[in-house]
Amino acid sequence: MKFTAEQIAGILEGEVVGNPNAEVSTLAKIEEGTDGSLTFLANPKYLPYIYTTQATITIVNKTFEPEAEVTTTLIKVEDAYKSFSKLLEYYNQVKLMKSGIEQPSVISEGATYGDNLYLGSFCYIGKNVKIGNNVKIYPNTFVGDNVTIGDNTILFAGVRIYSETQIGAGCTIHSGAIVGSDGFGYVPNEEGVYNKVPQIGNVIIEDNVDIGSCTTIDRATLGSTIIKKGVKLDNQIQIAHNVVIGENTVIASQTGVAGSTKIGSSCIVGGQVGIIGHLVIGNNVRIQAQSGVTKSIADNESVQGSPAMPYTDFNKAYVHFRNLPKIVADVDDLKKQTREVNKNDI
Repeated sequence: MKFTAEQIAGILEGEVVGNPNAEVSTLAKIEEGTDGSLTFLANPKYLPYIYTTQATITIVNKTFEPEAEVTTTLIKVEDAYKSFSKLLEYYNQVKLMKSGIEQPSVISEGATYGDNLYLGSFCYIGKNVKIGNNVKIYPNTFVGDNVTIGDNTILFAGVRIYSETQIGAGCTIHSGAIVGSDGFGYVPNEEGVYNKVPQIGNVIIEDNVDIGSCTTIDRATLGSTIIKKGVKLDNQIQIAHNVVIGENTVIASQTGVAGSTKIGSSCIVGGQVGIIGHLVIGNNVRIQAQSGVTKSIADNESVQGSPAMPYTDFNKAYVHFRNLPKIVADVDDLKKQTREVNKNDI
């Protein structure tokens, strides 16, 4: 897929300085630019590379005036970083612009779909599934019975959506993610054998949610596991049964949230965080990476550690922890001095 400088300038409402017919087919960092690549300059510390880059086209701010000869064609815009981001989004949309139903694939009885569906090879669509407009389902994806999928949602290759799941509009679910698998519910009998508790609830994913690769979201025992609109989940996250995650919350990789915990809106959860079940995490909470959360957290708190404690308290305590050997030595020395004083007094 090739674009000329003139075409790119049209998309970005920019001005071409150089060859308007210069063509690019790939993107690159400015210091790694090669012939046929497009790059950008936004950070002043990368300014020297504008004179050495081999990139064919470079997006720069309108205020940029070269102090030496440049060989790359320039596209001048109001904000190079924002324009490059816009171009990335446009490029991604073009790259993902697929439609049609590939074979072999299965669409079961009672399933319906809207306009401009893309269904990749070896996909299975269960009974009574309802799929909206402009949905893209990539190869080797399973969609169980009675699932609903909103407009403009993308399921990448190898996604597994269990029955009864509801997915909103504008969602992206990446390869290997599993949505709606059974919650981890067992009860021991008199012999100590664990018997499975049927998991008959579902998962509800609201609009504009992103779910990373190999993340799993369990169906509820009863009711629903709910991922509210705007939530962003990284790769390899475990969301247990009956969890609720509030709007616009972001959770990083390798975090696990145990059953029935409620997380508020606009929270940020770092990587490798463990949150036990049946807690209430407030709104605008910050949980630092590798924290272990064992009790509920109020709105606007920031915590760290295992078990997690207020962030500032943790930092103060950690300073003392690093100095613990010296502190112990000082205490031992004081005890020794005290014994000597007491001995002399006798």
